[in-house]
Amino acid sequence: MNQVFKYIKEFYHKEFNCYYFLLVLLLLAALIYLNYWHFLERRYAASGKTRWSNFSGYYLLYFIPFAAAFFLQLLFFKDCSYYKNPWFWIILILAPAFFSFRVNFNFQQAVINKIWTGDALQYWLRCINWVVRVFVLLIPVFIIWLIKDKSNQPFYGTKALDSVKPYLIMLLIMVPLLALASTQKDFLSMYPKAKFLTQLQMGHQKWRYVVYELCYGFDFVSIEFFFRGFLILSLVKICGPHCIIPVACFYCAIHLGKPMAEAISSFWGGLLLGIISYNTGSVWGGLIIHLGIAWFMEVGGWLGALLKK
Repeated sequence: MNQVFKYIKEFYHKEFNCYYFLLVLLLLAALIYLNYWHFLERRYAASGKTRWSNFSGYYLLYFIPFAAAFFLQLLFFKDCSYYKNPWFWIILILAPAFFSFRVNFNFQQAVINKIWTGDALQYWLRCINWVVRVFVLLIPVFIIWLIKDKSNQPFYGTKALDSVKPYLIMLLIMVPLLALASTQKDFLSMYPKAKFLTQLQMGHQKWRYVVYELCYGFDFVSIEFFFRGFLILSLVKICGPHCIIPVACFYCAIHLGKPMAEAISSFWGGLLLGIISYNTGSVWGGLIIHLGIAWFMEVGGWLGALLKK
């Protein structure tokens, strides 16, 4: 844990600018207000009549906070010469497109519809969608790595960790907060994800729950490799630690369809995991924390539902 605190301290001393940070927080506060009081995501991103309108809506939802956090740096930092690097613009424009494409990708559904019907169809749609979208997101990331960074670093974030102990301790620290969250109504309305299975008439064998949770967890692999791997470790070669806060803003934006407390906390979590990835060159610590929290939230959802009865 001492090493993690050292990373945070160094980031604060080298990168933290109070006025910039306050403006970023105001930007995110406005985004969260518009979403949870005026249904920003549901009204403008997820309600499009065509695949293109859905893609465009989500693209803007991700691009605006991501780009704005970068552009605000021009007001407060003198070393913003990275705007002259074409790769900066390529990543700034393409990264939200990659994630919007992932959210809207559903071409696999035609194949699934031919294999299963009824409740089995609903079950396998969810499981396979999670797995397919991992590859949908990471294949273009891998192509960029081949073109841009293969000669100077391993695939984004695959560097081994020196120790997993700090990340296990951080995960344990989160347990009381997750226990508190599991008492909240909006949390219990969404978690556990696996409660979906109780609504299906297909026999609730234990293996179905195991497969469902594994597929759900696999989805976080693409999240970590995209945000803490691709975005942090490709941009760090261009703009150094200036990339960490904008990436955390982008990460917050993808949580706008979830409970508000989760969306707010995602910025701080994204900031912390971005700092760790920046210093270690690895996503494995973040993946341990992210997967652990996700599965603890599943357990918390079950326990919270039981206590409500």
